[in-house]
Parts: sequence; C-alpha cells; structure tokens
Amino acid sequence: MNILTHPFNTKYQSAPFSKINNSDFKDAFVQLITEAKEEINTIIANNNQPTFENTIESLDFAGSQLERVSSLFFNLNAAETSEEIQKIAQEVSPLLTEFSNDITLNEDLFKKIKIIYDSKSSLNLSVEQQTLLDKKYKGFVRNGALLNEEQKKTLREIDTQLAKLKLTFGENVLAETNNYQLHITNESDLKGLPEGAKEAAVALAKSKSLEGWAFTLDFPSYLPFVTYVENRALRKEISLAAGKKAFQDNHYNNENNIKDIVRLRHERANLLGYATHAHFVLEERMAQNPEKVTSFLNDLLEKAKPAATKEFAELSLFAKELDGIEQLEKWDGAYYSEKLKQKLFNLDDEKLKPYFKLENVLQGAFTIAEKLYGITFKEVFDIDKYHPDVQTFEVLDFENNLVALFYTDFFPRKEKRNGAWMTSFKSQYIKDKINERPHISNVCNFTPPTPSKPSLLTFNEVTTLFHEFGHGLHGMLANTKYPSLSGTSVYWDFVELPSQIMENWCYEPEALALFAKHYETGEIIPQEYVEKIKESASFLEGMATMRQLSFGLLDMAYHGKVEAINHIKNFEEKAFESTKLYPDVAENCMSTSFSHIFQGGYSSGYYSYKWAEVLDADAFAYFQEKGIFDKNVATKFKENVLSKGGTEHPMTLYKKFRGQEPKPEALLKRAGLIE
Repeated sequence: MNILTHPFNTKYQSAPFSKINNSDFKDAFVQLITEAKEEINTIIANNNQPTFENTIESLDFAGSQLERVSSLFFNLNAAETSEEIQKIAQEVSPLLTEFSNDITLNEDLFKKIKIIYDSKSSLNLSVEQQTLLDKKYKGFVRNGALLNEEQKKTLREIDTQLAKLKLTFGENVLAETNNYQLHITNESDLKGLPEGAKEAAVALAKSKSLEGWAFTLDFPSYLPFVTYVENRALRKEISLAAGKKAFQDNHYNNENNIKDIVRLRHERANLLGYATHAHFVLEERMAQNPEKVTSFLNDLLEKAKPAATKEFAELSLFAKELDGIEQLEKWDGAYYSEKLKQKLFNLDDEKLKPYFKLENVLQGAFTIAEKLYGITFKEVFDIDKYHPDVQTFEVLDFENNLVALFYTDFFPRKEKRNGAWMTSFKSQYIKDKINERPHISNVCNFTPPTPSKPSLLTFNEVTTLFHEFGHGLHGMLANTKYPSLSGTSVYWDFVELPSQIMENWCYEPEALALFAKHYETGEIIPQEYVEKIKESASFLEGMATMRQLSFGLLDMAYHGKVEAINHIKNFEEKAFESTKLYPDVAENCMSTSFSHIFQGGYSSGYYSYKWAEVLDADAFAYFQEKGIFDKNVATKFKENVLSKGGTEHPMTLYKKFRGQEPKPEALLKRAGLIE
C-alpha cells in the first residue's frame, strides 16, 4: 500500500516523512489525480439542480489528498531536494498542469458553475460563500473556460511548457549556487572578517574535506564575506560569482528560459483576452492594473531618488576618504555601508549578534504572539520530520486546544534553495463540523552554530525570522470554512501585510527586552544599542528603497509591456535605468536568478512588497498609537486580517481593522523620506 494515497494515520494527521520513499510520489500522484477526477465526475454527473453545496462547495473539497501530497512534495523539492526528487518534479508537473486544465476547461462543469453564478443574487449566500463562488467562476474564466476547443488545446500546451520551464529555472539557480566555492588558505586574506564567520568557514571547509576556509553563495556564508572582508579583489570575485548565476555560457544558463517564460505568459494572457500577463495577474490584486502599479512605483521613486542619490554620494565620498576608492562598485556597497554605519552609530552586527541567539529570538517571536493573540508554542518530539534540523511545535490556545502544528527549518544545506519562506503541509478548513487545523512551516537559511558558538543571528536575520513568522501566523490563525480561502490564500499584494507588520516589533524596546539577551551572560540588550537600532533603521533607506523599486520595475517591464526581448542583459539595463546608482557590471545579470518572478509566484507582483509596506506602516502606526501589545488592536488585527484569509476583499478587511484606508505617509515617515 502506498502511504501517500490515504489520510495519514499519525498524530494530528501529520506528514509521515520518515516512512515516505521518493519512489512513492509518482505512483501516488497518478492514483490521486485519477481519484480527484472521479470526485469531479460525480459533481458533473449529479442530475439534481446545481446548487452552491453540490457544486461549488463539493468542488472546493475535491482532491484534498492530492492537494496534501502536492504540498508535501513541492516543499521537499524546495527544502530537501535531490536529483531523484527533481526528476520526479519534471515528470509530475505536466500531469498536475494537465489535471488542472482538465477541470477548468471542462464545459459541463463550467455550465453548472455558471448557472449558480448567474442566479447568485437570489441564493442568500454568506460573504464567504459569495467570495468562493466569485473565485471559482473567475478561476474558470481566467483559465480558459470561455475559449473554443482549438484555443483550449493551445492553452494546455502553454501551461505544460510553463510548468516545466519554471522548474528548470529554479534547478539552474540552485545548481549554480552549489557549483561555486571560494577556498582561502591564507588567513591574511580574511582580514576584517569576524571570528564567528571565520569559524563557520572552517567548518564548511572541513565538511568539503578542505584545509583553511570555504565560502559559498549561500547567504549566511556570502553576506559576512562581502560585508567585512577588507580584500577588495576577493569581495569582487565572490560578488561577480553571485551576480552571474545562470548567466554563464554553460548548461545552467537561464536566458532562453526567461525569454520562453515571458513569451508564453504573454501568449497565454492574449489568448484569454488580456493585453499583457500583468493585466491578467493584476485583475485579481488590490492594485488592479499595470498602469496603477507603475504609477505607484514611480511615485515612490520620485520621493526616494533624491535621498538615494544623496546617500550614494555620501557613501562614495566616505569610501574615497577612507581607502582612496575612486569609484564605488557593487562589491563595495555592503562593506562601506557597514563601515559608515559603525562610524555614525557605533553599531555593527558583531556587537549585536551575541544578543540574538536563534533559540531566544524564536522564543521572543512566540512570546509576542502569545501577548498579542493568546497562543502558546510547545516543542514536541513525536511529530515526524524530513531533516534532523527541523523542529516541531504544538500551537495551543489558552484552553489547550490545538491551533496549529508549526515546523521550523533554519540552516542552509546543499539540498535546500536559498532564501526564506513560509509554507503549509496541511490547510485549515471546516468540514462535517470539524475545524481541521493547519500545519505550517517556516524555512530559512540562517547563520548555523559552530563548535564554540550557538547560532547567533545578524539583525537582518532577526527581522527575517519575524517576517516569516508573520506569514506563519497568517496560516496558523486561519479560521475559514473553505480550504481555497484559508490562511495566506489572499490577494498577492495583501499577503505581505501579516509578515511585514511583524518586523516592526524587532525595533521596539518593550519587545526586544523579551528576547534580546546576551547568550553568555543573560544581560538584556543595552538601551543605547536599542536606540541605535531604531536610529539606524532608516540608514541608507533611500538606496534600499531604490533597490526594491528597481526589482518591481524590472518585473513590470517583463510582464506589463508588449516588447520583444532580444537580449536579456540589455533589456534589464533599460528597465534599471531610472534606479541606477552603481556602475553596471558587464558579466552580471540579475534576471537569470530572479526566482521570485520566474520560479515563484511573484510575476507582476514584486511591487507588492512595497505596497504591503504602506499597509504595514499604517497598521503598525495604529498599534503604536494604542500600545504595541494593546489587546484590543491585536484582536481586531487577528479577527479581521489573520483569521479571515481571502474570505472578503482585502481593502474591506483592512478598513474593518483600521477604520480607514491606509495612508502612504506612514511609510514615507518611517523610512525617513519625509519629515
């Protein structure tokens, strides 16, 4: 019997990772797709009048085991992959795409949905039911239900190709990340690098059977190197390696993949009656259309550019005065920013890291969630996991009811893609009067422990932990009836609000006092450090904003315009023109490893980070007004944002929480871009 094809007979129906063989997946997908098709066919074959319950509701719950197995498999492909898993992914992705198309292009099923949709005003549906009906109907229309047979065939071909191309793009980026290492045998080459980072580099070298120190393009290895190492030539070497991932003349080059992905997305949008891929995507976003997004980005650019230009000039002058650097280059940015920050604020990550032991920071996030939302976290050891690094927690309410299962996976490894993300192994929903609780995971790539030190986080890693934990809370506190509206199943430009608002607590003395304790002495972080953290929060914010805007504008250039792309590098340069600060590096290209938009779900959506910053700055201003642990504000946020998922339009939910629409001024003030 294939363990994946039945509900899991485990505690909380948690995933039985240790009992799953990779070889189980392919057969399970084939069988579960067949079973899900049978469930769909039962809906279609029902001779009774189509109703919300026998059609829309049944459709939302159909294929639930397939959904679970898909989430397990693709999470493993991101966090614990192998050649075998990558091969299976290439085989099953077309099957899943075909299955998805089989549903949305099924005329008989769509007819039933349309009957219900056309009579919705007389159905007396709840708000959540209305949202689900709209989502299902639009989902079918937006995926080709109104096309003729020839067009449907074309759509299927496009979707299958896109599924494979996105996988290949990600595999290439991972391979390029793993294929590079910088091996140092002379310690003087590492002058400036903190002891903790050196120790980690020794451990990494040993794991590769090398003497000396090893560095890779994994963020916890790469970032300290470019931030602290005085040797400019070596900073340049590793920076160039990072910048040319999948842009080299080898098997892993992503340029043609990008051209194909962009072309196919555009063809797909045209086929469905949209001017561009961005028009298609943004119809289901708060921002609505590419014109509004571009105007939003350019408006922020206009406000940020004077500050960014001034900051870049100051940083350039500082580098010249300090080391005679005539032209500040990309491999100098992190290094001189850190030096200038130390000079201005007498503060650096090495001073702060002893106060940010990973276990304490995680416990701090838990305590803050307890104060705000009345939940507690208890580590448990009887839940199966996919890697020894993973920790598992029961999330309980004050009456000891299970709220969620929470998995954490914090350290880099060869089998894990770079970055940080939240994901779900099981959705929340209510069926047969049982509220099925979610299984949520946070995956990051933090500084690992060394033989002499625990994992001590940089402040940036602290905010990353809180960010992903915010997404986690959005999943854990979900309380909706239907799985497709639950947790983070919201408009994409709303999904970053719960994550980004959590970062704000990292800057508050009252919150820091809960977890920022010296790992050796237990001393709470000195008040002067807290003040400096707050003061330095908007340090070089203009440049940071320009960088984010450049990615948003590049995304819109690829997806919001009808423009032939002959040369990826030239196209990128043109898109970056208005945000450019550093000189171009000919052998580097950002697009070829821009996984957010070419592998992940952020195509035509990268702007949403800045969009959500407006929301989070405005929302946190409300907390500050009433008190950062104010129960009343927290309850409003929990009940109107975190637990509601995608059951209502996000602006409706936001206004229920805040009492008004968000004001951009809160963001500009916080960023120090206006008084």
